[in-house]
Amino acid sequence: MSSILIKNGILINERKKWKGDLLIEGENITAIGVIGSEKVPGGARIIDAAGKFVIPGVIDDQVHFREPGLTHKGSIASESRAAAAGGVTSYMEMPNTKPPTTNAGLLRQKLEIAGENSLVNYAFYLGATNDNLIDLVDTDPSLFCGVKVFMGSSTGNMLVDDENTLREIFRNVKVVVACHCEEEYIVKRNLEQAVQKYGEKIPVNLHPQIRSREACFISSSKAVALAREYGTRLHILHLSTAEETKLFDNTLPLNQKHITGEVCVHHLWFDDTAYDLKGNFIKWNPAIKTAFDRKALMEAVNNDLIDIIATDHAPHTIDEKSNNYMNAPSGGPLVQHTLVAMLELHHQGLISLEKIVEKMCHNPAILFRIAERGFLREGYKADICIIDPDNPQEVWYNNIMYGCGWSPFTGQTFRSRVDTTIVNGTIVFRQGTIDHSYRGQQLRFNR
Repeated sequence: MSSILIKNGILINERKKWKGDLLIEGENITAIGVIGSEKVPGGARIIDAAGKFVIPGVIDDQVHFREPGLTHKGSIASESRAAAAGGVTSYMEMPNTKPPTTNAGLLRQKLEIAGENSLVNYAFYLGATNDNLIDLVDTDPSLFCGVKVFMGSSTGNMLVDDENTLREIFRNVKVVVACHCEEEYIVKRNLEQAVQKYGEKIPVNLHPQIRSREACFISSSKAVALAREYGTRLHILHLSTAEETKLFDNTLPLNQKHITGEVCVHHLWFDDTAYDLKGNFIKWNPAIKTAFDRKALMEAVNNDLIDIIATDHAPHTIDEKSNNYMNAPSGGPLVQHTLVAMLELHHQGLISLEKIVEKMCHNPAILFRIAERGFLREGYKADICIIDPDNPQEVWYNNIMYGCGWSPFTGQTFRSRVDTTIVNGTIVFRQGTIDHSYRGQQLRFNR
């Protein structure tokens, strides 16, 4: 059984920050504190983390790794390696692949692909449609992290637009119901108006007017109302407006909340002034909105109205994103740079290190009831990220690991970088080098 001793690091965990050591034996953390040599097994690998942050590995609750069927954009193999380079040790992947993951058989196929190819730990959502309620209810809940409901069409076109079906999903599904909320009729109306005015030459900076704040707020409000009516465990994904933050409260601890929310890094980093520079390369659904919204979302993170920070990692090829607005798909790759981007916001004084760890590591584990991960605790799996806080690196094409080969952060210099990523006690990324031989584990849930 291999052992690793991380010495002299600045440990950040459960709202505390202190200098200490951490011992890993096999797959688990076995000691935390000041660890003398007499407690360290012979032959243990020593990592001197002096001056570096030691945190639990990031758990990303919303990614699109594009396999099966869309592997020209990315694959479980390529994107899980990018995740490891970004300090992400576990991910939960969305169902809008080809074919979409809408039943137990297709779910098991994805689990097999991940078991053979994923460098980090994994789980998958089951996708809702207008006619698969039985699959959602009858599939073994230990096999999937939650049910994804598109209450607005996006990449993959898995829109659930039948009111009775939506009610039955909220009434009967007992696991987390994770919703993409944009009111479809409003988006269609706004798009028709833009087409009438601009034809095929719609400016991309109209994206936040087409997929508007009204569309987001009305749809999110509907989801919250349904969840309150039926007692559903609702999680609203990628919030993008100030108005939506008012739908949540911070009066209960996360493990007692029934309605929770998530924000993605791009909505905390960019605002609508960036469309003129980045164009379709920051075209996401829901759209990036104003600086006012960005500030409100950050405030909601800091005051615990928003519970999770994630990526909505969704790669497309450069050629696809280079199309005109009407034909360029929404989404972009983020898992390699999500943590360093949030650390940059920390350096700007916008968020504490403890809050970053809470929202990106602890809270996904609490919300989805992930067993033995998300914290630096003795007996827990050794999913760990070591961060060099003052070692700048520019994002450029020669260090981007996404299968699509580009990043919305290309040209950005981040002050901090991920030094080491450990998954289940194995070093999978160390100072720029990937261990391609390792395979992550399927996440387990305390249900």
